[in-house]
Amino acid sequence: MDTNRTNTILRKPDWLKIKVPSGKDYLAVREIVEANKLHTICTSGHCPNMHECWGNGTATLMILGDICTRACGFCNVKTGRPDKVDWEEPKRVARSVQLMKLKHCVLTSVDRDDLDDLGAEIWERTVREIKKLTPDTTIETLIPDFDGRIELINKVIISGQEVISHNLETVRRITPWARSRAKYDTSLKTLKVIAESDIVSKSGIMVGLGETFDEVIETIDDLRNIGVEVFTIGQYLQPTKKHLNVKEYITPEQFARYRKIGLEKGFRFVESSPLVRSSYRAERHVQK
Repeated sequence: MDTNRTNTILRKPDWLKIKVPSGKDYLAVREIVEANKLHTICTSGHCPNMHECWGNGTATLMILGDICTRACGFCNVKTGRPDKVDWEEPKRVARSVQLMKLKHCVLTSVDRDDLDDLGAEIWERTVREIKKLTPDTTIETLIPDFDGRIELINKVIISGQEVISHNLETVRRITPWARSRAKYDTSLKTLKVIAESDIVSKSGIMVGLGETFDEVIETIDDLRNIGVEVFTIGQYLQPTKKHLNVKEYITPEQFARYRKIGLEKGFRFVESSPLVRSSYRAERHVQK
């Protein structure tokens, strides 16, 4: 039973105060995003690090439209019946990356369970178009689970990015009510295929949904056991009253402890603090 939507809303602690976006580089990226009608998870997800990433020449662009076929309890992206695939989108995204002069680009997407290939063809084309126009721009693809279909995962793997990420989002026990359709073991299968390739593999979770310390450690072990190299962990923040409630605000000290444990267990990079999101400091993770 999902009890997460019925609890009293907790008051945010001081360490979750978010800096107001500003700066010349940030404003330049925002102008191009708006002018080209691009979808970004930075804005859709109300990312608290948008000012830092955009100011450092990193942005997370969302492809395949802005309507998702799934309805996860933590996510603020619109859900419903998506529009038809825009086959010009890969070239338009690539031109925008060039205009924004991005040093590092993170690509993500809505889930497209309505498509036979779940969107894999657009994923491959978009990466190739970016590399064609701006070969020095490094790319991270933050992909859906593709239902664990190896041929679709491999289609993305061969397209030319430096990092492939897929988020577990939460611990095994909480997955059934927090994630729509997605299954914990399907995500692990997807990540194992990525980890076995010659590309940096990455995953992340949110905490504060009611998970225990031992469950977080179990998740860390599950990811390391299949070879994932980069791990991110941040505080879940409720987007609206319709979404899952925050069960607990995890302290910065606990995040520091998770980071120490993750590094001791063999991750090459661990980003762990209250405001960390999956693409936070993503430009650092391309090192192999």
